[in-house]
Amino acid sequence: MTEKIVNYLKENRDTHLKELTDWLAVPSVSALPEHKEDVRKGAEWIADSLTNAGMDNVKIYETDGHPVVYGDWLKAEGKPTVLVYGHYDVQPVDPIELWESPPYEATIRDNKLYARGASDDKGQTFMHVKVLQAILKSEGTLPLNFKFCIEGEEEIGSPSLPKFIEENKDLLAADVIVISDTGMLDRGKPAICYGLRGMCAMQVDVTGPNSDLHSGLYGGAVQNPLHAITELLQSFRDENGRILVDGFYDNVQELTEEERAAFRALPLSEEALKNQLGVTELTGEEGYSHIERTWARPTLELNGVWGGFQGEGIKTVIPAKAHAKISCRLVPNQEPDEIIEKVKAHIEKHKPAGIDVKVTLFDKGAPYVTPFDHPAIQAAARSYEKVYGVPTAFTRGGGSIPIVATFDQMLNIPVVLMGFGLSTENFHAPNEHFHLENFDKGMETLADYWFELEKSIQKETTTR
Repeated sequence: MTEKIVNYLKENRDTHLKELTDWLAVPSVSALPEHKEDVRKGAEWIADSLTNAGMDNVKIYETDGHPVVYGDWLKAEGKPTVLVYGHYDVQPVDPIELWESPPYEATIRDNKLYARGASDDKGQTFMHVKVLQAILKSEGTLPLNFKFCIEGEEEIGSPSLPKFIEENKDLLAADVIVISDTGMLDRGKPAICYGLRGMCAMQVDVTGPNSDLHSGLYGGAVQNPLHAITELLQSFRDENGRILVDGFYDNVQELTEEERAAFRALPLSEEALKNQLGVTELTGEEGYSHIERTWARPTLELNGVWGGFQGEGIKTVIPAKAHAKISCRLVPNQEPDEIIEKVKAHIEKHKPAGIDVKVTLFDKGAPYVTPFDHPAIQAAARSYEKVYGVPTAFTRGGGSIPIVATFDQMLNIPVVLMGFGLSTENFHAPNEHFHLENFDKGMETLADYWFELEKSIQKETTTR
């Protein structure tokens, strides 16, 4: 990375923030049908940005759902190719009343950019585009070849992208994939995520009588779906946090002692987490630290439970139906389809008498782990350290990016998860924001990384 590139980024910072603000103003919420046209506008915006940055062959590809945006720059003859992945869709903004400023009107407070998508993932995707533009404007060329794959369905589990990848393997062929949709360890403490949990999610619908019933006339004689679903949900875990679904842990890949020691060495205390979250105790599977529970152990969580009368006051009914949404976070060697079948078998085995149960599948994605000694990952660690001035930590992520495992399986190339967000930035919640310190340092880190990666690959090739 040259001083010329750094100066370009500094001189154009205000312009870049104004452009990002324009993109954040587009409510590209993939989960809500009423925002379908807004999602397309989000795709069109980033396609125009790629073109303006100097990318070639920019195209919006139609899928069975929301479109995929592609662009490339392939003029570095004989050099490796990087595939940059990102997403332009965002989460819904509710509850809107908890936002301190309008979610689609980007606002800067305390050197933080507040808006839906600021951190997840428009802000981080935008950084990649601007960095390549800065290098091209400063140097006239790029050190590597680049391709972009920016989708509009990540927040709903990327249902259309696997088919797109399968049908466009040649188009997306590359030597390494780089994704900035993960977080740092803490402010000023960069981290590279080398593993992600997978997931499967479902809705459970319990049906009892054919209509709501008067609780005085029928109470005590008819199964209450709310009681039934409560009993059913309680059967999933024991008092020590262990999941009681038969076979749930059969294929779980245990942590090595080296990994557990590395996790213990990280500056992540339970007290700090309790203070951050405003809770008095942390709970979870017995025998594991809070880091191990969230990074490398599987879970089964209730995301929502409802049924019956929800208004003010009281309405004495036995409701006809009750519902729950459940998600499981999965670790290496757990297959989403197998876990879904085991959960369904558990429900069938433990459902109370007098009800019918329907299970509807939603998102699913496989877990992913890659060796963190890969040259592409080590090059990223060096660039982080150069810009932030501290050693880079290697972490796993408790969340899921289902498409990461899909890329790994279909394209069979290493994935570098190189994020700049912080866990405190409220992604998926009101008042999402992005620390502009990481917007600035992140772009410098990426600019350095492309040159560091080119040197690293050259060295590896020479050593062979």
